[in-house]
Amino acid sequence: MNKDDLKSVSYFEVDQDNSGQRIDNWLKRELKGVPTTLIYRILRKGEVRVNKKRVKPVYKLQEGDVLRIPPIRLEAKPDQPIKISDNLVERIKSSILYEDSHLLVINKPSGLAVHGGSGLNFGAIEAIRQLYPHLKQLELVHRLDRDTSGCLVISKKRSALRALHQQLRDKQVDKRYWALVSGVWPDALKKVQKPLHKNTLSSGERVVRVDAELGKASETRFRVLNKFDRASLVEAFPVTGRTHQIRVHAAASGFPIALDDKYGEAEFDKRMKTYGIKRLFLHAASISFLHPKEKTTIRIEAPLEKSLQLALEQLQNAKK
Repeated sequence: MNKDDLKSVSYFEVDQDNSGQRIDNWLKRELKGVPTTLIYRILRKGEVRVNKKRVKPVYKLQEGDVLRIPPIRLEAKPDQPIKISDNLVERIKSSILYEDSHLLVINKPSGLAVHGGSGLNFGAIEAIRQLYPHLKQLELVHRLDRDTSGCLVISKKRSALRALHQQLRDKQVDKRYWALVSGVWPDALKKVQKPLHKNTLSSGERVVRVDAELGKASETRFRVLNKFDRASLVEAFPVTGRTHQIRVHAAASGFPIALDDKYGEAEFDKRMKTYGIKRLFLHAASISFLHPKEKTTIRIEAPLEKSLQLALEQLQNAKK
């Protein structure tokens, strides 16, 4: 949309190519020159309507939806295009685990958000778009917490995005995480089913709690990979996909994840730092899904970063 289109109320009917996207991502791409903060403000205030109803930023557009976009007044000096450092772009390039004409999978570094917004100018998807300026349909297929590393899937085509979103809805995508937790995880504890409720503080920070009344049904399956001195390496398989689900389910079961600044245990974190762990030890180790074009199952694995590998080796040696 050009600047003249923004001066009055405009309407847009979602076609097949644009379905399946989050509305905030669609607006950020279509409303050229409009600050991200303004986009989230008009969403929050209900000025953007879908089928005459208010929607949240996470709403996924459906074919046939009718969007109402309010008049938008830009300041005399619009936002300058975001320039991401060449160093970060090269880092993202070197993290690519799999790529074809329909999608790519990266080993997202810990500390990098998946997208800009909420005070962040950019994230992994913006860096990838800068890396591939000729690809106009790059979209996140799913998300990872900022401090979680590992497999992150990005679609190159709308058809791939729709197909993979359908697999996510049908629970056909298998995502496995590795987490280092406090204490000796019992082999018998293979399933955690605790309802989770998300609260957003005035600062914008998200905090999730187990809540039998307000919480949504949530399930995570766990498997012990290794046991150390007062610590365990576990594999987590989130059956549902709630915010911070693995972190909260682990902590609520008495086994918080190392260096978790929201739900962690200070003494355990202090001890883990002596092994060189400086970040949340939660890693999306693998992902499996049906390729949207080839219709064959593919499985991608993401190696742990060197510091976490070394920490596990030290913990293993300490057992001897």
